[in-house]
Amino acid sequence: MSIHPTAIVDPSAKIPASCSIGPYSVVHAGVELGENCELMSHVVLGGPSRFGSNNKIYPFATLGMDPQDITYAGEPTRLEVGDHNVIREYVTITRGTSKGGGVTRVGSQTLIMAYAHIGHDCFIGNHSMLVNAATLAGHVTVEEWAVVGALCPVHQFVRIGAHSYIGGGTTITQDVLPYSMTSAERDTHAYMLNKVGLQRRGFSQERIAKLHHAFKVLLASKLNTSQAVEKLRSEGAQGDDVDLLMRFIESSDRGIIK
Repeated sequence: MSIHPTAIVDPSAKIPASCSIGPYSVVHAGVELGENCELMSHVVLGGPSRFGSNNKIYPFATLGMDPQDITYAGEPTRLEVGDHNVIREYVTITRGTSKGGGVTRVGSQTLIMAYAHIGHDCFIGNHSMLVNAATLAGHVTVEEWAVVGALCPVHQFVRIGAHSYIGGGTTITQDVLPYSMTSAERDTHAYMLNKVGLQRRGFSQERIAKLHHAFKVLLASKLNTSQAVEKLRSEGAQGDDVDLLMRFIESSDRGIIK
């Protein structure tokens, strides 16, 4: 095991021999690392928290510390992180709260860039990306393959749909449609299908065409959201992607960005 002599590691922390802990890092009690994790330097890991394998954590990241919630009273909560994540400089991820389920979860193969913040009780899906200084309040869900742009504040309890892309500097206060591109260039709105992103992920032209039709009905017709969903359902089978899109809309508590 490679532990720099300036690092402070609690004896109860579970750290495989394949891990590397760099200078001035601090690993608290209750931390468990998977194989081949690397803490570069000045990393602070609080617990209870569990990290999977092959995670690379850059300097000054602080993960698994107490939630930033004034009602938190020291009750045991957790942070759970998957495998093959890259967590860059000054990222902060806090543990959950008992009123929010007690767990903050980050999936696998995510890229979390510098100064990003993931608040208590958030869920971050696989392959998602938080760009520099993206800021998630508590209880936010980011679904798989979603991209949250730089300097984006996201309101608590918001859901960001799978395969969506949020442009930099966009304030998000309602749910972001799956497969959409959302921006605050003029005012915050979903303005088109994330076609390029879907092509890069191997979506067939047939799948993209069905989603394109659904987005035309949702965003470019004179129908309100309920009428648009009703029209799409009346047209018969649209495929799994459009079904996911409609279920996302119908299950929204905060309303969607259109």
